[in-house]
Amino acid sequence: MTKGGMESVEVFTAEGKGRGLKAQKEFLPGDVIFAEPAYAAVVFDSLTHVICHTCFKRQERLHRCGQCKFAYYCDRTCQRAAWLNHKNECSAIKRHGKAPTENIRLAARILWKIEREGSGLSEGCLVSIDELQNHVESFGEEEKKELRADVESFLEFWPPHCQQFGMQFISHIFGVISCNGFTLSDQRGLQAVGVGIFPNLCQANHDCWPNCTVVFNNGNHEAVRSMFHTQMRIELRALNKISPGDELTVSYVDFLSLSEERRKQLKKQYYFDCTCEHCKKQLKDDLMLAVKAGESKPSADTVKEVIQLSKDTLEKINKARMEGHYHEVVKLCRDCLKKQEPVLGDTNIYLLRILSIASEVLSYLQMFEEAADYAKRMVDGYLKIYHPNNAQLGMAVMRAGVTHWHAGLIEAGHGLICKAYAILLITHGPSHPITKDLEVMRVQTEMELRMFQQNEFMYHKMREAALKNQKIQVMPEPSNENAPSLFHKKE
Repeated sequence: MTKGGMESVEVFTAEGKGRGLKAQKEFLPGDVIFAEPAYAAVVFDSLTHVICHTCFKRQERLHRCGQCKFAYYCDRTCQRAAWLNHKNECSAIKRHGKAPTENIRLAARILWKIEREGSGLSEGCLVSIDELQNHVESFGEEEKKELRADVESFLEFWPPHCQQFGMQFISHIFGVISCNGFTLSDQRGLQAVGVGIFPNLCQANHDCWPNCTVVFNNGNHEAVRSMFHTQMRIELRALNKISPGDELTVSYVDFLSLSEERRKQLKKQYYFDCTCEHCKKQLKDDLMLAVKAGESKPSADTVKEVIQLSKDTLEKINKARMEGHYHEVVKLCRDCLKKQEPVLGDTNIYLLRILSIASEVLSYLQMFEEAADYAKRMVDGYLKIYHPNNAQLGMAVMRAGVTHWHAGLIEAGHGLICKAYAILLITHGPSHPITKDLEVMRVQTEMELRMFQQNEFMYHKMREAALKNQKIQVMPEPSNENAPSLFHKKE
């Protein structure tokens, strides 16, 4: 079954998994299998005044809608593009007196679209909103209570003159949002800023070692002529060679957890038991639990003790980070690493988590040499665990490259930046802002590396002078959030 621009994929019934997507032709790594605009999308409640409600970019100065005083846009172009979806919302917010929560706003946008177009197949969609999974029957007591509260709030917000929908259908829409909401990120791809529904993407089943990845593209409304504008969309990209007839899979969770932990998370959030090869055979679990090899292998009790200490330290680190006590975070990391290093192997996830935090926070504090050492060890571990074309791996390698560059370790820095660029070309594509930034860094570090190889002494002299004249670029403040996960699950 294919429809409008979706000729390269078909929906099929996957054994034991319900519907899935299958490739109709061959794809190579980095190929865009399909791009899909959002059926409906909204900005998170906490960011409504700093993120454009059309393209979801973070901007310094945004234009506010003069009518409802709630929606914000980059400029008139984004505001005009939003009007079809904002028109009903605008008058409903004015009538209601305030904007409801993101969940209510998203449900309302979906139902206004159904009012305009009907609930059947809309253009370019392989399935209708009616057919999407809602998993309401699997909800626990707490989730059912939240669902009832959402339905009540929705009915207060929904205007009486609009088409009226039955309670069961409204509940279905909230179930769909809960299970299929996709996380939208800002233009740097580093912060989750909203949630949207993409019906075609919803058909892609999960695999912990997938053959596809999803990237959010904010689109471009900057061209003078509107015919060159591009729409906000998600892109499904191939991670490896895919043959016709292969199922297309994406990962709903980060791979850097033990198979048992990933399965628990998938069951809790998405109501299914993962039966992928990596979970069934517990592949890579041995690496993630590795202990120090050698003659004096640590005892099981010692390993257990150090893992418990690591878990306790991670809790203390979270608390210190929330309070902005970064020097305290560094001390906790150093103390923990001293205990971990004689006991845990280089790919142990508890060691890697501490190395990741230490390198990020030390970079922020401009202690680049120590940060670079930890970042290198983190990347070496990640390369043995992650799929070679994993977006999270690419971002980690990029961060390590920038840290080495700031530390004056130009050879290692340039090498890591090139490696990250090769990964992100596949996962994000050449026109994504992150890839473009990385390309600039790649060119800059290549130039510096040539200078370094010609005359090391002069390179260091010029670097010193440059650093004296300009404040070294400060790394962004460490985030307490993980990188945005694929699907947005209401906590």
